This record gives sequence, structure tokens and C-alpha cells, in this order.
Amino acid sequence: MATSVVAAPPGIENKPRLSFWQIWNMSFGFLGIQFGFALQNANVSRIFETLGGTEIALYWLAAPLTGMLVQPIIGYMSDRTWSPTLGRRRPFFLVGAILASLALLIMPNVSALWMAVGMLWIMDSSINISMEPFRALVGDLLPGDQRTTGFAAQTFFIGVGAVVASMLPWMFTNWFGISNTAPAGQIPPSVKYSFYIGGIAFFSAVLWTVLTTKEYPPADMAEFEAEKRRTAGFWNGIRESFAGIFHMPKTMAQLAIVQFFSWLALFSMWIYTTPAVTSHIYHTTDATSKIYNEGADWVGVCFAVYNGVSAVAALLLPVIARATSRRLTHLICLTLGGLGLISIFFIQDPKMLLVSMVGVGFAWASILSVPYAMLAGALPANKMGYYMGVFNFFIVIPQVVAGLILGFFTKSVFGGESVYTLVLGGVSMIISGLLTLRVHDADEVRLSADATLQNSSPAYDTTIEADPRV
Repeated sequence: MATSVVAAPPGIENKPRLSFWQIWNMSFGFLGIQFGFALQNANVSRIFETLGGTEIALYWLAAPLTGMLVQPIIGYMSDRTWSPTLGRRRPFFLVGAILASLALLIMPNVSALWMAVGMLWIMDSSINISMEPFRALVGDLLPGDQRTTGFAAQTFFIGVGAVVASMLPWMFTNWFGISNTAPAGQIPPSVKYSFYIGGIAFFSAVLWTVLTTKEYPPADMAEFEAEKRRTAGFWNGIRESFAGIFHMPKTMAQLAIVQFFSWLALFSMWIYTTPAVTSHIYHTTDATSKIYNEGADWVGVCFAVYNGVSAVAALLLPVIARATSRRLTHLICLTLGGLGLISIFFIQDPKMLLVSMVGVGFAWASILSVPYAMLAGALPANKMGYYMGVFNFFIVIPQVVAGLILGFFTKSVFGGESVYTLVLGGVSMIISGLLTLRVHDADEVRLSADATLQNSSPAYDTTIEADPRV
């Protein structure tokens, strides 16, 4: 069902509440975006090992270094873009989708390690071009009391897309009999077909959002154009983006520390789950063996499970947040995720990994929605895309740290046992949850103030009737 978001008349500050289908359509593109990320997260380490790579964490540095540059610049540029046809954010959705889809089609056909690393760089950059404006779109179109719902809807589609994408190699092998092994130095056919499906799904889902969603035009077009001319320029965008780190709102600075530890945990999981599971549970390090590829396929199933759990958990987060708070909700979810990662050390039956992934799924759902919901309430509307892009630094920085130190810890401290790296990630995730308790949530402060005024003055008329935690 295609329902367009009707543009608000210029000058309206209180955004109208959107319907279920409007939120559905504006979030649907994340289904495709997550096809790209899920295939990347579950299979790129496998591709590196297949092509003879040994410094896996180091190879992954290509992705965060490009994300550090791409996301804030795209956010800065999208804040200063307005197309009568495509609006502010949708031009970037479309360009990113085209580039990312092409990268997904090329990635499984690389024949050398350096090509795989380079293609990861291109693929991750292209996905980021589409993803960053999607975060800003929630802040653009939804009132404060619907933002958690908006980010939870994105998380739902992220979960659904990742379930399918993560399981694709396993499904091609077990349902259609397509081989999951190949000669040394070649990518298995099941992985190739998975990336082809991912490229098609990415473009199609993003195109749906582009065609069914309308954006609000600038309230004052003349002022908008004057500001755009004053601040235009690629290098100005770079300078402003990096300067934004030193001018962050209080809430954003507090969330940055939370993000660092939670994303360090995630990157340890994405980089090392395949080598940890294949060596610790399947007892092999031979990337050409059948047992190794069975283990690698099972990692894809595990990733599908945590993403499936996250899709369901995303629907529960607004309920939990309304009953408690967004901060406590994040703490609970991250603790479950941390315990899930730590539990892998004690597992020998591959099927029990699915239990571990339940906790990870709750953490993933919260990481993708709650910090952004808290952040959106603390940002100025005219810099929503810019600050959302700057916020990406605190996803990128822990990935750079992961690339630089996790390899050392795995080899020199943990004696090559990747499973200990997952335990380290679990501890990091729990620390992140505890740090959430010190975050200043502007929406909850406003809600409390409105409730106090309403109770003290019968004549007080508040425009905030719904809980912004929903």
C-alpha cells in the first residue's frame, strides 16, 4: 500500500503525527540497506579467509575510514539540498542504492585479496550514502512523541532484511543444492548468488521509499537558499563535519561514549564470529574444508536469528521504554547482548548458539533505535542530517580501534583463540549499558516538565499529549 507523506505548509513547527503506513513506507528502504550490511557482516571475513587473508581485523579498517568521511559529509550536504521532485534526503537514498547494488554484484566475483578489501571500501561507502539520510528523515518528518516508533520501525525492517540476507548462503545450499565450497582462492557459488539477490533487494526497497514518501519543504525557501550559498562547498562540508565533534550537544557527547563501547562489541562479533565458531566449535581453520564452510554457513543462520529477534524486539522497545525509560531499556538490552556474546565461550553444540543470539538480538534492536531517539530530541531541526552524520564518528571510531587492537589481542593475548575476543566484546557491551544511565534524555526532561506544569495548573495546555518514549 503506497501512502505518501503530505508536506506540511511552510512555517509549521509542530509536525503532524503520521499514520502507520506513512511510517512503514518511509522506513521500508532499510529492508534493502540491511540486505547489504548483513551480507557484508556475515560473509566478508569468510571471503577474506578464502582469498588467503590472515589480518582480518586490519582489512576491515577500509569500511570505517570511509564511513568517517562519507556520513557527516552526506548529512551536511543533505541538510542543504532541496529538489522539488525528490526533496532533501531522497536524492541521496537513490544514488547510494545504485552504487551499493552494483558493489554487491561485483563483490563475490573478486579474484584477489586486495580487490576484496577495495570492494569493501566501495560497498560500505555506498551503503552509508543511503543509510545516513534515513536516520535524519525520522527527525525531519516525525514529531518527538513518534521518534522512538520511527526508529523502531527502521529496526524492524533491518531485522527482517538481515534475517533473509544472513541465511541466503545456507538456504541456497540446503534448499536448492547449490555448493557452498569452491577450489582454493574462489568464492563458493552459494555466496555469489546471495550477493546477487542482495543487490536487487537493496535497490528495490530503497526505490519504494523514494517513490512513496514526500518530504517537508524548507519553511523559508529564501532563507534556506541564502544559507546554502553561504555554506556551500565540499571542503567546507569536511571542515564543518569534523568541527562538529567539538560543538556537540550534551546528550550527543554522553551518547558518544555509550556508542563507542557498544559498537566495539558489535565489530568484535562481526569480525570474529566466523573464525571463533569454526575453530572453537567446529574445530577447524581450513577455509577450503567442508566442515569449515558448514560452520561459516551456520554463522549466517546465527546472524539471521539475532536479526529476527531484533525485528520482534523493536516492536517491544516502545512498550518497555514507556513502562521504564529509554535509558533503562537500553541498559537491559545491552546487558542481554553482552551475556549472549560471553556465553559463546561455554558452548560446544552449534544449535545452542541460537540461544546466545537471542540476547544479541535485543541489544541490536536497542542500539539501532534508542540512542537515535534520544539524540533526535536534542538536535536543532536545521542540522539534523549534519549531526546524525557526525554521530556516525562514534560508530566509526570503535571500528578503527577494533581494527587496530583486536588483531593484537587475538594473536598475542588470547593465543589465536578468537572466542576470547567475543568475550571481550560481551564485556564491552555491558559497560556500554551501564554508561547509558548517565545520559541526559531531553525528551524525557520535557515530558516531566510538562507533566509538572499540567498538574500544578489546570489551565495549562500542553501540545505534548503522548509519551515521547513511544
